[in-house]
Parts: sequence; structure tokens; C-alpha cells
Amino acid sequence: MLPTIEWKDDAVVMIDQRKLPSAEVYVTCRTAAEVARAIKTMVIRGAPAIGVAAAMGIALGLKRSNATGTKQLATEFQRACDRMAATRPTAVNLFWAIERMKRTFADAAQAGGSVAEIAQRLETEARRIHDEDVASCRAMGAHGAALVPDSATVLTHCNAGALATAGYGTALGVVRAAVERGKRVAVLADETRPFLQGARLTAWELVKDGIDTTVITDNMAAAMMRQGLVDLVVVGADRIAANGDVANKIGTYGVAILAREHRIPFYVAAPISTIDLGTPDGSRIPIEERDAREVTHVGSARLAPAGARVRNPAFDVTPAEYVTAIVTERGVVRAPYEASLAELVGSRQYAVGRVELS
Repeated sequence: MLPTIEWKDDAVVMIDQRKLPSAEVYVTCRTAAEVARAIKTMVIRGAPAIGVAAAMGIALGLKRSNATGTKQLATEFQRACDRMAATRPTAVNLFWAIERMKRTFADAAQAGGSVAEIAQRLETEARRIHDEDVASCRAMGAHGAALVPDSATVLTHCNAGALATAGYGTALGVVRAAVERGKRVAVLADETRPFLQGARLTAWELVKDGIDTTVITDNMAAAMMRQGLVDLVVVGADRIAANGDVANKIGTYGVAILAREHRIPFYVAAPISTIDLGTPDGSRIPIEERDAREVTHVGSARLAPAGARVRNPAFDVTPAEYVTAIVTERGVVRAPYEASLAELVGSRQYAVGRVELS
């Protein structure tokens, strides 16, 4: 399993995804501010991984606190939470992790814990979030593998693999699980402009695992589908609204339209923490606009003329009607999503009916 992020020697260590595939470099963060900067600058990316990083960053901040009492510690804790919340607005896992850390802090403080005891509780919770994410991805993969036919070619967009999570992956977790069950699976990886997560990260992961991988430019997907070279699409998600609308990397919406036109199943793989029942539909999901340089340059090479205006929304929203099914660690849900997602999130055990058990 790729070591995307880990707590090591009272520091948060993460692979620098900006350097892949040319160099495997690890960044060591020793303060909450350094973790927040790593999230903001995309040293680490992918909704589940961002949530894990935020939790670890908050815990790290308090671990290194010089607070002499719980009141001062609470102020530092809130500052760390606010710093993490300001990094990436679209990925709901970030805010889910922050809220979970807030509950842990409140419980520890209410129990009369000392500064050291509260800090330790937060570290334990951050480590638990990490381990639960890995387990969640493996469970998700097990459910999703049943949807992958033998000898299938899967098209994926962006990177929803081990690098986007604490390990194993969401969309790529489905691919990995299918391969582990003996199915022959090939992957078409959209390059995913402008940050090239598909070409740089998805392909790097899959080649490392020995999985048949072909990189295509984003504008080749339609031609591949028309030629019958795609059997299904599996993507991840950064936020899923209550009605089933899905926010994912820019370009996903176009892939979904193409899949529907060519009668190809379009699956979304994401953990329960990505489902945001408080957001009624995709129009309410905030879309992050990133630096224009990501579009105008590749490395130091300029692609567009100076003076041209640039748009760089990092995500788009795929309407629920284009989503064949959503794969989670608790099972597979289908439309009507208002009911099936609410039932899924509220269930402590696998539900029956609209939630399919693998």
C-alpha cells in the first residue's frame, strides 16, 4: 500500500504528489501551519486524504502547544481548525474531519482532561480517522468489484486511488479489488488537465501495481467510447449532495454525459464522509477556483500567451441523473438518491432494498 500520509515521530509525513511521477519525495510537517500549507498547495490532495491530513494537522498543532490551561488550549485548537477549513472549500471530507476533531476535543475537555490528555486524545482520533479510511476503501472496493465485468476496460478521471486517500483508494480501490478477485481489468486514465492527476498519479499507481494502464488525453474519451473500448466509468467524488449530485474534478461532468450517450455505466466511488446531506443539490456546492498558472504553464513552460484571461475551476458537478450508482463502504446505492443516500448515512448496518449488498 502506498504511504500517502502517516503520523511518524510526532510529525505528519506525506508523499509530495506535485513531484510524481519523476521523483518520490516525502514532506515532513512539524506544525499545523505546515500541514495546512501542504493541503493548500496540493502536496496532498484527494478528498479523503485531505480529511486525514486536516485531522492530523490539528492534532499536531495541539501536540506542540505550550498552553498552560484548557482555555488557552481551546483558543489554539479553534485557530488550528479555522486554518484547516480555509485550505480547500469543495472537499466535504475536510469539514467532516474537522467536526469530528471538535467533538473529540469537547468530550475530552468535558471529562476534565489535562492539556496533555486532550492532546493525546486528539492524536488518537486522528490516527483512528486514518485507519478507518483505509478500511473504508477496502470495503468499498469489495462492493464495487462486483460491478466490474471480467476482461473489462475501466475509464477513470483524475486520481481517486491510494494517493487520494490514506491508502488503497476509492475508484482505484474498486479496480484493485476486482484484480485481486482474479478479474482481468484494464484502465484508461484520462490525463485530467490542468494538474494532470490522471497522467501523473493514477498511471503511476497502477503501473506500480502491475495493472494494465493506458493514458489518454481528456478529449479522447468520446472517441474511445464510440469505438467500444470502454465498458464502464468509475470516478471518485469530493462532495455528494443529498439529491445525488456529485462534485468531482473538472471534466467529470463531460465524461458522464459521454457515458450516458454511449450507454456505458457511470459509477461514483466515495466514502460515507463524502455524502453531505446538508447540501440539498449540486448548485449549493462551493467550487474552488485555483491559480491561473496551473492552466497557462506546465512546469516552467508557458502554454498560453500573457494577457489572456484564464478560468481554472478545480471541480464540476455531475447531476444525479447521470450517475448509475454510488459505491460506498456500506454498499451500493442507486436512484432515487434522496431516499437511498439518507437511508445509507443513517444506517448502522447495511440497509436492505435500495442498498445492494455485495
